[in-house]
Amino acid sequence: MAFEFYPEMSDTQINSITDSTARINIWHGSVRSSKTIMSIIRWLEYIPTAPKGKLLMIGKTERTLKRNILDVIEEIVGPKNYHFSSGKGEVTIFGRAIDIVGANDERSENKIRGTTLAGAYGDELTLWPESFFKMLMTRLSVKGSMFFGTTNPDSPYHWLKADYLDREHELNMRSFHFTLHDNPALDPEYVKSLELEYSGLWYKRFIQGLWVMAEGVVYDMFNNEVHVKNEKDLPVNIMEFDRYYVPVDYGTANPTTFLMIGERVTQNGERESYVLKEYYYDGRKEQVQKTNSQYADDLVEFIGDIPVTQIYVDPSAKSFITELKQHDKITASIIEAVNDVVEGIREVSKKIKNNLLFVLDTCKNLLREFNAYVWDAKAQKHGEDKPVKDNDHALDALRYYVFTRLHGGTFEVW
Repeated sequence: MAFEFYPEMSDTQINSITDSTARINIWHGSVRSSKTIMSIIRWLEYIPTAPKGKLLMIGKTERTLKRNILDVIEEIVGPKNYHFSSGKGEVTIFGRAIDIVGANDERSENKIRGTTLAGAYGDELTLWPESFFKMLMTRLSVKGSMFFGTTNPDSPYHWLKADYLDREHELNMRSFHFTLHDNPALDPEYVKSLELEYSGLWYKRFIQGLWVMAEGVVYDMFNNEVHVKNEKDLPVNIMEFDRYYVPVDYGTANPTTFLMIGERVTQNGERESYVLKEYYYDGRKEQVQKTNSQYADDLVEFIGDIPVTQIYVDPSAKSFITELKQHDKITASIIEAVNDVVEGIREVSKKIKNNLLFVLDTCKNLLREFNAYVWDAKAQKHGEDKPVKDNDHALDALRYYVFTRLHGGTFEVW
């Protein structure tokens, strides 16, 4: 099957399929390196030959599992050998029923307690709770059962690296490290473009496939000389952008901030974003707290005559979202922001690195935060990528915009 589907294969690809015969088999390394497709091919070989018993497939969520893995499997095996039953939480491949679950929080382990498994496949392992993975290993108790999983690199202190990959020689385990150059199907020009998209931490992890720590300033690729603009340097008049969006980071004890972001499509078809102005109110500093109604009125004044399309709001601010939806002077769509911190930071970083995000020099608080937003060294010691929760309010709003615009499923087709 592997050679029919992937006629030109590197030694790393071939070996990962032929040598993944241990109880635990993990593919890790850079993005687009073919580690996922190789693991899928191996899983498809395993399904018809696995011991009798229940099989399981796991993603961070069932939705991401379907998008990343199951849709690819359907393309490979065809509709005659594939049937997905979303209501039952089950997929049938080669006539064999396989349960599917998400592992997005610590409670997820309850989904597999008491289960006896003959085999399992897992996607995005570093995003799982450690408790789920360890519970899963105890469930693979049928003789000859095997696990196949994939992941991008993370912190060298991450539990998957420290307790499993670093102890491979002690365990019944095989791991396979991939780089971009292990995938001969990639166009060299595409590889060059991909390498240019990332910098710093993300380059080391997602291009070089290294397990390295997040250290120092989070947005170290932000260059004041390149990314800070004066109003006279804008490509169009402030009122002439193609679309306008306002992300909101809401605080009671902490500051509340709004950003006005204008988008335009360049001649190359790329989407440039410009932070045109900011609102920043710190109730603690001013010693006067504002109500939801007052903040909503401030937002109306902040928007003014600009034709804002959508407003992305901190999803934890439920009462403020309700206030905005009921306000008779707000015509833009009110949308709960997608709040995935690390993945959101990665997407903001890519946009900066590709010179598709710029900030007007009047946005003093946002610019201050760019220089003061740092990774949490203590959290790194526990294998967790997390910024220090400080100097982040305007940057949180910016992240809401970038990540929700990209992954929220709410934006228009241009």
